[in-house]
Amino acid sequence: MRRFVRDGGLSLVFLAIFALSLIGQSIAGHAYNNQELAQHGQPPTPYLEFVTSSDFLVDVAENWQSEFLQFFLFILATIWFIQRGSPESKKPGDEGVGSDADQLVGEHAHVDSPRWAKVHGVRGWIYSNSLLLAMGTIFLLSWLAQSLAGHVVANEQNAQHGLPPETWIDYVVSAEFWNRTLQNWQSEFLAVGAMVAFSIYLRQRGSSESKPVGVPHHVSSVESE
Repeated sequence: MRRFVRDGGLSLVFLAIFALSLIGQSIAGHAYNNQELAQHGQPPTPYLEFVTSSDFLVDVAENWQSEFLQFFLFILATIWFIQRGSPESKKPGDEGVGSDADQLVGEHAHVDSPRWAKVHGVRGWIYSNSLLLAMGTIFLLSWLAQSLAGHVVANEQNAQHGLPPETWIDYVVSAEFWNRTLQNWQSEFLAVGAMVAFSIYLRQRGSSESKPVGVPHHVSSVESE
């Protein structure tokens, strides 16, 4: 168990932070929701009812889809584009998917390479792109969950104001939906761009996301090895 915690410490720490943040969001969101209900003279909503409601789900899914879109596009972009001097980038000249020999696939795989890395065809293609496929799938599912939950919330608000319900298509092309969505997207893309640019000139000793402190600005961490 001690070895498991040590070897998986980074994942476990962020899993714990995620769980605490989600619980905190649910508690704060529940309190805020009940404050709004009280202002309108309505009874409070029980906690379990709130965390299974569309109001809570739309806020959670809205953040998830933007995060996974960020990583999906970042992974995709780093295949073909480089940023000289950034540890987030391959070195100049390494653009593209790389050769089988570079990627250790097929006949170039090692004895201890993943099993699907040793085969060609559909299985080999799926495993070669599995990270991008996973991030893209989670993004699409989160986006779908956001749109469905948001549609329910929007129609509840329409009913409160005496307006007719709208279809799911009407909602996902509405200004309200894209205002909420693009608010998250722009912040995620800014954060990624800032990380790429800042890591050229700034350092954090001991972090794998930073070049060694003494490496020149124009050299990536890959080139310095």
